[in-house]
Parts: sequence; structure tokens; C-alpha cells
Amino acid sequence: MSTVVLDKKKLVTALREQLLADLAIVKQAQLATYEAATHEESKPENKYDTRGLEASYLAGAQAKRISEIEELLVILTHLQVKDFGENDKINSSALIEVESQGRRSHFFIMVKGGGLAVKFEGLNIQIITPNSPVGGALLSRKKGDVAIVENGSQIREYEILNIW
Repeated sequence: MSTVVLDKKKLVTALREQLLADLAIVKQAQLATYEAATHEESKPENKYDTRGLEASYLAGAQAKRISEIEELLVILTHLQVKDFGENDKINSSALIEVESQGRRSHFFIMVKGGGLAVKFEGLNIQIITPNSPVGGALLSRKKGDVAIVENGSQIREYEILNIW
């Protein structure tokens, strides 16, 4: 079976494009929420009417999400993508293929952005951080190693198949 080679620079471009699209959607939603929060009809009709307050909380959460996306875009813009060889240890910017319980997964290790996933070259690739249980277990391991993640009474093993 031949090993697929994935271009991480193209992956970073795909992540940036997805984030830019997400940013546009969140900014549009925030604008609509802000308008709803400040509209004349949002003034409370009585002490139990919290529509305006709820809209302002939502606008605040959307502003925080915008800030997070913008921060991740800056990180991706300046990310030094390293190519990993057969014997290199997993570190930041590693793209990893693992198998756990008969299922293959692909992870991209970054300092921020954990949970973000992108469809890239037919694969679902999820960003994980070194602070996550899986990211921490994979860090400093090599191809062929097994990373073990304990979650309460459950133990999950991840066999490292490829590192790019």
C-alpha cells in the first residue's frame, strides 16, 4: 500500500478559506443581533421582558467568536509548516494519521483552534492542540508508536500510521 503525501501548505490554505467564510457569516449574524438588541422594539415592555438583554449577550458571544477566528487566521498566516520524516517526533504543525478501534482519523496539531475540522483531499482533518488529551498523548511520539488516552475508566489507543 503506497503512502499518500499530503501538502500541508494547501491544508493551511483550506483552513484559512474556511475560517474566512465562517468569519463573514459570524460578522453578518453579529450585525443582525446588534441591530435587534438596539432596535426600538427591543426595549423591555415589563420587568420580565429580557429580549434586549438576551440579544446583547448573544452579540457579545459573537464578538468573542469573531476575535477567536481572527486570532486563528493570524496564527495560520504566520505558521511555519514543518515537514516530518519517518523518525521525527510529533510536534506543532504535524499532520497525523492514526487508527483507533479500527477507525482512521487525521489530526493537525496547532497551538490554537482545537475542534476545527476541514474536509481536505477527501479526508476529514481535525485541529487538535497539545493541551487536549489526544494532542498531549501524541506529542513527541513517532510513526509506529501507540498513544494512550485515559478518560476516566476508558482507555483508548491511537496507533500512529503516518506523520507529515
